[in-house]
Amino acid sequence: MSTVSADEVIAAGLAAGLDAVGVASAEPFESTRDTLLERRDQGLHGGMAFTYRNPDRSTDASWTVPGAQSLVVGALGYRSSPAAAPNRAAGRVAAYARRDHYAKLRASLGHVAEMLRGDGHKAAVVADDNALVDREAARRAGLGWYGKNSNILLPGQGSWFVLGSVITTAALEPSTPVPDQCGPCRRCLDGCPTGAIVAPGVVDARRCLAWLVQADGDFPPEFREALGDRIYGCDDCQEVCPPNRQAESNGPGAGEGLDDDTAWVDLVDLLELDDDELMARYGRWYIPRREPRYVRRNALIALGNSRQGNDPDVIEPEVIEVVHRYRSDPDPMLVRHADWAARRLGVGAVAPV
Repeated sequence: MSTVSADEVIAAGLAAGLDAVGVASAEPFESTRDTLLERRDQGLHGGMAFTYRNPDRSTDASWTVPGAQSLVVGALGYRSSPAAAPNRAAGRVAAYARRDHYAKLRASLGHVAEMLRGDGHKAAVVADDNALVDREAARRAGLGWYGKNSNILLPGQGSWFVLGSVITTAALEPSTPVPDQCGPCRRCLDGCPTGAIVAPGVVDARRCLAWLVQADGDFPPEFREALGDRIYGCDDCQEVCPPNRQAESNGPGAGEGLDDDTAWVDLVDLLELDDDELMARYGRWYIPRREPRYVRRNALIALGNSRQGNDPDVIEPEVIEVVHRYRSDPDPMLVRHADWAARRLGVGAVAPV
């Protein structure tokens, strides 16, 4: 039995910079495992690996720490105020991806893990990998409830949080789960630009823009216009959520005033970078097979949609130039997306996709 109490562990996590901390039993997430298998069989994962790759592992903490007894789950806020779009054609980055929030999360959880190791227990930090379903761990640890968009909502604070856990052999008193507080609200379902939330708590990744920008292959033509100016991620289902709107009115966001909070990316500049430069700037994003071509693919779609801005009759000359250049690119995938962008912008007759 641990000589460190759950309250002491929670206090340590808060002192290390986490915004919320809770404790859950490390018993396997059996219902979550069944759900993952069911949705994978239905194709709702859209080819996403992550926790779908090995549901037995991602729902059983003992695969990571044999003899695991408890999970200490932490949440770190990342909400930031919307940044004004630059004058040039730019791609929008979702709030969670504007800076490396997970580095701070892991460091804070690391302090908790060190405390537990000092008490004679095994402890390992897991966050943003396929070792554990972070949201289910957070729900069990009493941090919040599942919103209808499948995100975890913290009472009075919303869902603008990254989540992670310390898996430990220490036997700690579990926190009390939070009841569902969404009620009849369905703003996230109605607000999704592609209708990807097909039922409360059920997201079809094949329609979800946040996943499609990370998926390999051609971007589905039927969702290219819906992508708009997004280049990485999508925040729409969170932006319309009433608890998030309430939290936004309560004070400044966690990322406000930070120099590395990159909300917008100049699309022409991005498309002129070589592979090494592109990965140096954006390599912390999830990029299929670590191939820069997929970031360029997304940028070409955003360029194709850039005419729909404040002055749709004006197209920047450099936008036209870079689109036409990519129509002759050695990569056939990029040629297809550049052709689509040219047709969308009305700057050249091209063959249909």
